[in-house]
Amino acid sequence: MNLYKFGKRVVSIALFPVYRVKVLGKENIPKEGPVIICSNHISNLDPPVVGMTCPRDIYFMAKEELFSKPILRALMVRINAFPIKRGMKDRNALRKGLEVLSESNVLGLFPEGTRSKTGEVKEGLAGAGFFAVRSNAQIVPCAIIGPYQVFRQLKVVYGKPIDMDEFRANKSSAKEVTDTIMEEIKKLVENHR
Repeated sequence: MNLYKFGKRVVSIALFPVYRVKVLGKENIPKEGPVIICSNHISNLDPPVVGMTCPRDIYFMAKEELFSKPILRALMVRINAFPIKRGMKDRNALRKGLEVLSESNVLGLFPEGTRSKTGEVKEGLAGAGFFAVRSNAQIVPCAIIGPYQVFRQLKVVYGKPIDMDEFRANKSSAKEVTDTIMEEIKKLVENHR
């Protein structure tokens, strides 16, 4: 068993009962081909929660600081994470994300960039739209509906893939596509609260 699958099992055993995790819409995640899962961001626990509830392995971007120590770097790489420099355009991270998708993998993104302290869905950054228009990946919106409180139910809802044909045909801007993705995430939050 590889480290990703082992970690997924451990996280599931630890978090599912504590937060009474309920997962809806897993069937909306394509079983094969490139996929981008775009989720709202309310806690540091969001990446492991999305990772453990998705039936496919996910590659996540993680802040560059987590790769500064050799042991931590080795661990991050083995759990499918790759570094991104925050607050600037990071061409290496963009290239790596497109490479992940070109190999028919799943890329996990939190378009808001930082956690929402209020739990409300905030405006997304253009990065999610960039990957959506520059790849042929299917875009799956995801809503994490908290709060993360012990023995209170946490919902993870996967929506139907967003039709990207029109956006790609019209060469829509990355920001316009991200705005659409965030609207879909907001709808999931509102419909499943």
